[in-house]
Amino acid sequence: MQPTLLLKNAEIVVCMDDARREIRNGSIYIRGDKIEAVGAAETLPQQADEIIDLRGHIVVPGLINTHHHMYQSLTRVIPSVQNGELFNWLTHLYPIWQKLTPEMIHVSTQTAMAELILSGCTTTSDHLYVYPNGCRLDDSIHAAATMGMRFHASRGSMSVGQKQGGLPPDSLVEKESAILEDTQRVIERYHDDSRGAMLRIVVAPCSPFSVSRELMKESAALARHYNVSMHTHLAENDSDIRYSREKFNMTPAQYVEDLGWVGHDVWHAHCVKLDEHGIALFARTGTGVAHCPCSNMRLASGIAPVRHMCDAGVNVGLGVDGSASNDSSDLIGEARQALLLQRVGFGPDAMNARQALELATRGGAKVLNRDDIGSVAPGMQADLAIFDLNSLGLAGAGHDPVAALVFCNPGQVAYSVINGKVVVRKGELAVIDLPELVSRHNKLAAQLMA
Repeated sequence: MQPTLLLKNAEIVVCMDDARREIRNGSIYIRGDKIEAVGAAETLPQQADEIIDLRGHIVVPGLINTHHHMYQSLTRVIPSVQNGELFNWLTHLYPIWQKLTPEMIHVSTQTAMAELILSGCTTTSDHLYVYPNGCRLDDSIHAAATMGMRFHASRGSMSVGQKQGGLPPDSLVEKESAILEDTQRVIERYHDDSRGAMLRIVVAPCSPFSVSRELMKESAALARHYNVSMHTHLAENDSDIRYSREKFNMTPAQYVEDLGWVGHDVWHAHCVKLDEHGIALFARTGTGVAHCPCSNMRLASGIAPVRHMCDAGVNVGLGVDGSASNDSSDLIGEARQALLLQRVGFGPDAMNARQALELATRGGAKVLNRDDIGSVAPGMQADLAIFDLNSLGLAGAGHDPVAALVFCNPGQVAYSVINGKVVVRKGELAVIDLPELVSRHNKLAAQLMA
């Protein structure tokens, strides 16, 4: 018999289902790793193996992070790049990142995931594209297993160094044959395509300015042979656009269309400078976008036309991006910034709180090409974020608690449920010794900079 969990008497359950129900005094009944029932408290079973009373709490679907570079949590607020734009920022950080070790990848992944979980995130992707000193994607995969997080691990890559006209130093690029061989290895070893999977592998060449046309095409062929998703950076800022026009005589959207990098199995990070043709192309083909507002503001990349994308039918999710350009992994905070940035760019009605929350839940699920997460409904995976409405940051916001999650500062989650397991209980992360993790992480960050 699978264990059962009853989350009862929540002030509000925000379902994000097709009907967009918001259930007052709601309960959720979980069996194993799936939601079995959700509804008014009095209509659900009253007994379970474990019961958590959620009076004074709000429940939302677990938030979904569609873009991250977790190793970058070791290089937050580096003084030399605090005020740089993307290309300047990268060229200063590459020499630091080439000193990364497998232990650093493992610990930084755990640190980033701890921060994500406490902010309400239950599913995350990570784009790891630097592999010096014996680092492997396996290092982050093993770290994720200890954290109990639903994980889309992206096997990134860079193959075009400075000698070939690319941006990264030659010491950080890999041979394309080795990239493809290792990508195939991790797919065959780790990828789980079943519904409710906790681990999936993504094929993810880093960007048009760090890999060749041939690697992009061969990566797409490999991904589609194994039926896995594809991910890269695209149209992030004006320098990115200039590079694409000078090197390929195409806009970024034309370039990925030419390469076959469009479709429901593809999502691109940033797309700040995606043009009208690109927006129409993405909408028509089901291509997704990971919107990273904090990073885009930090690097002065611009304001992504997310309102226009959504109106056109593009699938858009949220990403915190790397902690060297955010410098945080706070996904509920990212939803707030998404709302505010769209209003700065396009007016006060460009985005409301529920639309921002939808980007962080249903939107992220669509971007990751999943139909088993992103909403609270029978048959969906039991991934839930639960906030205490009596927290200081929500004081006085009882007029609309759902909107308050985005407009205000709800703080860390009171509870987090991932795949039916309670991983945060009364604000405490249950899966790891957090003070010990932070101490270890800080020592490694100092070692990396030394």
